[in-house]
Amino acid sequence: MIVKNPDSNPRPAKWAIAGGGMLGLTLAMRMAKQGHDVTLIEAADRLGGLASVWELGDITWEKHYHVILMSDDRLRNLLDEIGLSDELNWVETKTGFYTNGTLYSMSDTAEFLKFPPLTLIEKLRLGGTIFYASKIKNWRRLEKIPVADWLRRWSGKGTFEKIWKPLLNAKLGESYKKTAASFIWAHISRMYKARRTGLKKEMFGYVSGGYRRIIERLEQVLEELGVSVQVGAPIENIRKQADDQFLIRMADGSEQQFDRVIMTTPNSILSKVCTDLSEDEKARFDKVDYLGIVCASALLKKPLSPYYVTNITDTWVPMTAVIEMTCIVDREEVNGHSLVYLPKYVPAEHELFDRSDDDIQEDFLSALDRMHPDFHRSDVVDFKISRVRSVMAIPTLNYSQLLPPMKSSVDGMYIVNSSYILRGNLNVNETITIAEEAMETVLQDELNAKGTVSG
Repeated sequence: MIVKNPDSNPRPAKWAIAGGGMLGLTLAMRMAKQGHDVTLIEAADRLGGLASVWELGDITWEKHYHVILMSDDRLRNLLDEIGLSDELNWVETKTGFYTNGTLYSMSDTAEFLKFPPLTLIEKLRLGGTIFYASKIKNWRRLEKIPVADWLRRWSGKGTFEKIWKPLLNAKLGESYKKTAASFIWAHISRMYKARRTGLKKEMFGYVSGGYRRIIERLEQVLEELGVSVQVGAPIENIRKQADDQFLIRMADGSEQQFDRVIMTTPNSILSKVCTDLSEDEKARFDKVDYLGIVCASALLKKPLSPYYVTNITDTWVPMTAVIEMTCIVDREEVNGHSLVYLPKYVPAEHELFDRSDDDIQEDFLSALDRMHPDFHRSDVVDFKISRVRSVMAIPTLNYSQLLPPMKSSVDGMYIVNSSYILRGNLNVNETITIAEEAMETVLQDELNAKGTVSG
């Protein structure tokens, strides 16, 4: 172990943070503000992770859909800290529901009570389930209950079969059968809290310029703080040497040395890259099931609907939902177009990842043809498909007991990734929460005790 020695000119410890998504960016900024020597390493050619951007037609926007809720305190505080809170725009949104071949509005209580697919009793039980879930504080007990069992109990068989089961299937596929009730609690809790904060309205927000603006500003802040940022730099292997330093071998064969390492990458990478981890840790990380996503971005000449999100229960529809981003984002931001996301969540090894872009595009556009009679293929300005195999760790039964500690068995190596989201579902606010809570707990001990090394 390297210890402080007052006679040996101690130097700041060199920290490597692997992964340049919002979690890694937050950690890098927090650590640099404490005066630490930080290097951020990202395998992709740009920062942002799931919030990274690409060029679509004549615009640059995110590859995947993101929204800011009024209740997203950690994210809103971060935006304020980096000087972007004045660029945050709030919009009241509407919600659609596509079921039995018909598109309904489900944006307020009156529309909910008129919703034809459910009987009055089923509506009351659905509303009661949502209200009850919003009041639950002890989420850990929900980890022990399958989500399907819990929803059947509180919503009833009819509501479960008509609403919950199709939605679970659309989001989780067959994995819903091994998912804990804490999953639906986290989703309901976040949305209910947002409505409460927004005075019973669905007030969603975005920063002008989208996550491109946020990430560019974070890059500026990191540069001002002296953080070294490496992009297009995939890591091949990390090993701890006899001198207690970590040797990071890059895919191009180059090598770098650091005193401490924080991994923010998905668990699927950990066993391959961090070979010094114990066999127990590797096995526990490998047992975490991930959902992947195949997400199409469609730039259209005109809107599809007035709904930010259209939930879908019809099983023939190949998408999980339809997300009309320009129901929130001002269309002037995207040069007068309409920006629509068509996500499909599937297991990491699903055959959809191997299908061609042309096949997926045809399936998705054919679905839009049926769902929206006013939609025409000539409305499509551009259409691009993103594939990510490891997006969201599925909260299976007793999930929190599966994860090993963030402080790994390798002294000086920490695992701080989105699989440690326990009280919520994957979103940017939750990833920032994981980063900041790690700074306040497991990392703070290290930063206090080993802030410097002999040099």
